[in-house]
Amino acid sequence: MQLDWRHCRAVVARAAGMAVLTTALLGSLVMGGSREARRVPLVGLSSASASVTGIHKIQHVIVLMQENRSFDSYFGTYPGADGIAMSNGVPTACVPDPNTGGCDRPYLNHADDQGGGPHSKLNAISDIDSGKMDGFVATDETAQKNCVDPANAACATLPIDVMGYHNGTDIPNYWSYARNFVLQDRLFEPNASWSLPEHLFQVSEWSAICTTRNTPSSCTNSITMKAPYPPNDWTSLPAGAPNAPIYAWTDLTYLLHKNNVSWRYYVTTGTEPDCENDAALSCIPTKQSYRTAGIWNPLPYFDTVVNDGQVGNIQSVANYYAAAKSGTLPAVSWVVPSGPESDHPASSVSAGQSFVTSVVNAAMNSPDWSSTAVFLGWDDWGGFYDHVVPPVVDLNGYGLRVPGIVISPYAKKGYIDHQTLSFDADVKFIEDDFLNSQRLDPKTDGRPDPRPDVRENAAILGNLASDFDFTQTPRPPLILPVHPTTTFTSVAPFGPLTPSATPGSGQALLQWAPPITDGGSPVTGYRVFPFAGATALAARTFTGTARTATISGLTNRQSYTFKIAAINAKGVGLESVKTSPVTVGAPIAPTGVTATAGVGQATLHWQAPTVNNGSPVTGYRVTPYLGLVAQPVHTFGSASTTETVAGLAKGRTYTFTVAAQNANGTGPPSAASAPTTIATAKTGLDRHTQF
Repeated sequence: MQLDWRHCRAVVARAAGMAVLTTALLGSLVMGGSREARRVPLVGLSSASASVTGIHKIQHVIVLMQENRSFDSYFGTYPGADGIAMSNGVPTACVPDPNTGGCDRPYLNHADDQGGGPHSKLNAISDIDSGKMDGFVATDETAQKNCVDPANAACATLPIDVMGYHNGTDIPNYWSYARNFVLQDRLFEPNASWSLPEHLFQVSEWSAICTTRNTPSSCTNSITMKAPYPPNDWTSLPAGAPNAPIYAWTDLTYLLHKNNVSWRYYVTTGTEPDCENDAALSCIPTKQSYRTAGIWNPLPYFDTVVNDGQVGNIQSVANYYAAAKSGTLPAVSWVVPSGPESDHPASSVSAGQSFVTSVVNAAMNSPDWSSTAVFLGWDDWGGFYDHVVPPVVDLNGYGLRVPGIVISPYAKKGYIDHQTLSFDADVKFIEDDFLNSQRLDPKTDGRPDPRPDVRENAAILGNLASDFDFTQTPRPPLILPVHPTTTFTSVAPFGPLTPSATPGSGQALLQWAPPITDGGSPVTGYRVFPFAGATALAARTFTGTARTATISGLTNRQSYTFKIAAINAKGVGLESVKTSPVTVGAPIAPTGVTATAGVGQATLHWQAPTVNNGSPVTGYRVTPYLGLVAQPVHTFGSASTTETVAGLAKGRTYTFTVAAQNANGTGPPSAASAPTTIATAKTGLDRHTQF
C-alpha cells in the first residue's frame, strides 16, 4: 500500500515492538464490547449450539489484518496448496533481473527482517506484467533507483529480496493454524493498490474521493488514495481536523448500527504499519492509536460513523483483550496491529507472528470461543513474488494473491479452500450472519453512492461458509506459544532513519533515529560517511547505541551531507539516505514560528537562533508550503524576527519554515508553523479600524 507523504510508519526496534505486544497482552481494566444486539443469547457451548444452526452459530467475527505478504512468500511450499512450482526441489519460475541480465528464482529466505518491494497501483501492474507475473524484481530495482523521497531510509539501499519465501520452520504458528483450520490459497486483495484503499474496502467495499461531506453522490471511484496527513485525533472531527478527508459513502458499520449489531474497531497504539507514501519502501514513523484517524484507522473519517455517534466504538486493542477475557466480545471486531507487529517489511516476521498468536490465543481462551470465527489475512502482497494471475472483477481489482486463514471451533480441519476469494468475502459472511444477507448496495441501504458494483455479489466470489462444518463437534482451543522456536536468522541492520545535521563552527552535530530493524542482532555502533559536496570523506565510527555524533575538522562556509550506517554482529548495515545539506558555520535553526493570517498575506514571528556560530545573523529566508510543496522563498535582509509574507493565495492553507543567514551562509530551516488559512476579505473589525 503506497505512498505520497513523507511522514510514515513506525521506526521502533524489536524490543519496543515486544514491549507494545507485552502491554497489549496484559489487556486493560477497561471493558470493551458488550452483548447488545446479539442474534442469540450468549450462553454456554451446548445450549448455544442447540439454539441456532448453520452460520448463525458464529456470534463473533474477528477480522485480523496483517501487512504486505504474498501467498507464495508465506505458503508457497505448503503441502497441497497452489504454491511455487518445483522440479527436483528447485523452483521452475525465473523472474527477469534487469541488473544482471539474467533471472532470479524464488529462494528460501530465513531472514526475519526483509525489505519487500513497492506496492502501489502502478507497481501491481508492473509485477503482474499482463499476466506473466514476472515484474517483481524489475519493479523493486526500479524503485530503488528512482526513489526520491528524502524521508525514505530505504532509497537505493534495501536488499532485493522479493523472490524470497519462508517455510513452516520460520513461521510455525501460521502453518499450524493452516494445518488445524482452513488455509485459503486463492484469496486476493480486493483492489490492486496499497493499504489505505484496502482498509477502506475492508470496512466499506469501496475506495473513493468525495468533495462534499454527507453527500455520497459527490464521491468518485479511486484506488490511488492519498493518505490523510497529518493523522488527526478523532475528537476534532469532522470539521475541525486539518486536511481531514471526506469519506461520505456508506460503510458496513452503518448497516450494523442500523440493525443493532454490535461492533468494535480495535487499534494497537504505536505507529502506522505502512508508509503514507505508497511508493516508498520505508519511512519515518507516524503515530497511531485508537484516537488517531489514518491509514489503518479510517472509520473516524466516515460521515456515517460520526453521524451515528459510533466513533467511541474505535478503541484500544487492550479493550479487545479485556473483552475476550470477560466473554463480552462484540458481534464484529476488527483488530489492527502497530508497525512493529504488522509483518510489514522491514518489521520482523517473528514479531508479527507473535502478535497474531496473542490475538488468536485471547479469542481461544475466551468464554466466547465456542461461537467465534477469526478471519486472518494480509492486506496486500508487499512487492513479494506470487505466481497466480489475479482475476479481473471490475476496474478496481482484484489485486495480487495474499494468505488467508479461517480459525474457528467450526472450521474444517486441515482444509485448503481453493475458492476464488477476496476480503469482500469477509463482509459477505458478516452480512449473511448478522444482517439477513443485506448488502452494501446503494439501491437498498438508503444512502445511494456511485460505487461501480456490489462487490459481495460478484459471481466469481466464493462463500466463506464453505470453510465451516457446522455439524461437527466444536473443537477445543489450540493455544500456541506466543514466541515459538523458529529458524529465522539475523542480518546486518537496515539504514538509520531521519538523519539530520546541525551546523557548528568547524563541525556539525548529527542526529538520527534507529533503523526500522536491527536485523535481529543488537546495534553496537554507527558509522558516519561525510561528503563535501560530491566528494566522499573519511568515514567515522562510533561505538555504542547513542544516536548523536559530532563531526569535527570541517570547514566553515562549506556545505556537507552525511550518511549513517548501523553496526551489529553481522557487520556494517545499509546506509541511510543523505542528510539535507548543511553549511558549517551558519546559524542553527530559529524556533517558535507562528503565523497570523491577513488578506493575501501572513505575518510571521519567530525566536532568533540561540547559536550563530560566531557570526551575527544578517537576515532570514522564509519558505511557505502548500501541503508538502514548497512555494517561492521570501528573503529578508535584516535581523528582525517579525516579517510579513505577501502574495499568498486567498483561502489556501499554508505552513512556513524560517532559516537564518550569517556571513558563513544559510542555516537549516525551522520546524514548520501551524497551518494557517489566508483570509479572503477583511473582517468587519478590520474595515471599522480603517476609519
